[in-house]
Amino acid sequence: MIVRRWRGAVRPDDAEAYLEHQRATGVREYRSTPGNRGVFVLHRPVGNLVEVVTISLWDSMDAVRRFAGDRPEVAMFYPGDDELLVEKDSFAEHHEVADLDLDPGLLDGHA
Repeated sequence: MIVRRWRGAVRPDDAEAYLEHQRATGVREYRSTPGNRGVFVLHRPVGNLVEVVTISLWDSMDAVRRFAGDRPEVAMFYPGDDELLVEKDSFAEHHEVADLDLDPGLLDGHA
């Protein structure tokens, strides 16, 4: 399994709008790509901004490439992102999962 991680930041007043925008664009595209196993969208206040991190789970790097293209390390952006993001990583990180041990039912009620 591959984990893809990307981060950006928005102004606090734009946080809810960006999270909704991300659900309608990136998260929707992640989930419709064969080989995607799920997406976490994390957010937290950092200084005077709200940091947003997406962590997506993939069967393989081939699955990531189906989403991101031939250069999967290059971050994907959508129309409307630039109006909301004040910081954005240009690259995504990819990690191979070495071990995964979750409590049964951990995500119940969080989907």
